[in-house]
Amino acid sequence: MTLAVKISLLFSGLFLLTGMLAGVWKYREMLRSETHEAPVYVDIAHRASLLYAFALLVIAKLLEYSPFSVSIQIFIALLPISYFTLTIIGYIKLGWQRVEITQFSERNFITTWFMYSLIAAEIGGVALIVGGFIYTQFIV
Repeated sequence: MTLAVKISLLFSGLFLLTGMLAGVWKYREMLRSETHEAPVYVDIAHRASLLYAFALLVIAKLLEYSPFSVSIQIFIALLPISYFTLTIIGYIKLGWQRVEITQFSERNFITTWFMYSLIAAEIGGVALIVGGFIYTQFIV
């Protein structure tokens, strides 16, 4: 198992754990709320963490068939992992602050340049990982 696969599996587990803990937080907030709803970003942090956990399982499996060197695999795996992590931290922060409006209602660095870099890094990293799988399994 390459280091990139190990890192992907480690973060998959960490995101699964984060999602489960955020689920407890969400449940607690639902019990305390008069409307029985959690703050929107608590809900988003819970769901996104669980989705990213499973996305990283797919990434780990695809990396097992990568034609790239270990250092390239680590780099391309860390692109989505880094942004998944930053995104979840942001959701947790907004949930903790009980922000109820969308973060995109105001244009700032995060809603513009951070998002552009997130799109490029996540799609670029996953495209290279999937491309490597296609290359080793269907082309050579």
